[in-house]
Amino acid sequence: MRISQSIVAALVLTVAFIGAARADDYPSRPITLVVPFPPGGSTTVMARNVADKMSAALGQPIVVENRGGAGGTIGTRYVAKSAPDGYTILLSYTGTFSIAPTAYGNPGYDPRKDFAPIGMIGAAPNLLLVTTSLPVKSLAELIKYAKSLPSPMQYGSPGVGTVNHLAGEMLANSIGVPMLHIPYKGNGPALGDLIGGHIPMMFMPIPASLGNVKAGTLRALAISSATRSSLVPDVPTLVESGVPGFDVALRYGLAAPAGTPRPIIDRLNKELNAALASEEVQKRLANEGAEALPGTVADYVADLDKEETKWSALVRKIGLKLE
Repeated sequence: MRISQSIVAALVLTVAFIGAARADDYPSRPITLVVPFPPGGSTTVMARNVADKMSAALGQPIVVENRGGAGGTIGTRYVAKSAPDGYTILLSYTGTFSIAPTAYGNPGYDPRKDFAPIGMIGAAPNLLLVTTSLPVKSLAELIKYAKSLPSPMQYGSPGVGTVNHLAGEMLANSIGVPMLHIPYKGNGPALGDLIGGHIPMMFMPIPASLGNVKAGTLRALAISSATRSSLVPDVPTLVESGVPGFDVALRYGLAAPAGTPRPIIDRLNKELNAALASEEVQKRLANEGAEALPGTVADYVADLDKEETKWSALVRKIGLKLE
């Protein structure tokens, strides 16, 4: 028995030593950053914004790899099942970490159990937009107008289960006014119908709609985050407009498979925060309507818990089921 215990203890020490050695040597080869959506979207832009800076600091390239499908759950599941060695990490996102686990029922991963959060990149709010033919110039006027209609007011979104869709549901619940969701296949078609007056309102990312707001072809009534945006400083928040506690933004971060050694997580968190502190990256994020949110691993864990709790409650309330 003593011999067996000694052997076990030696094995434990050996594994610990090997793990520490690997962490000290990290990274010794390129890192793959999986974006669980097709190329060209905001998630890819966010990934590339920090990948370049982090690569230079780490001394190894961070290769951005798009693995889209099923609302981001395919790529997210792929990373969850990858080796926890720090060489495959994930662009984590509100849709995949806070909405999909409840909306899909069983997406094939649990964001709380299957991942080791690294840190936040930033948060990008939406603008509450209305077509210029709508006779409203404030949220108060919009609410009054919606209440006067004989049927629920329509609003568009780039698809069922998107943050844009659920922001509309959250607004309807918050102000006690029923609304009818009209889903589109992407922001482009929805924006075209909004400009054309075929739908009266929708939530839309700032970069996708700012040109139209400045040109006067769309009217921005409010911004969905808890604070105003430097891109549209004159647009009030929904909280300022009379909707207490309304805070909706697309939140982006980095995560690794559960079991990734903590020294590796800490190294990635350090370089992520350093990248976010650079003026270059901050400008890139600002151009996307996002605010850099550097912080500790614990900060990101707390944020993920808060966001998942908020969105899962709304998904259950409206009975949203995705396939």
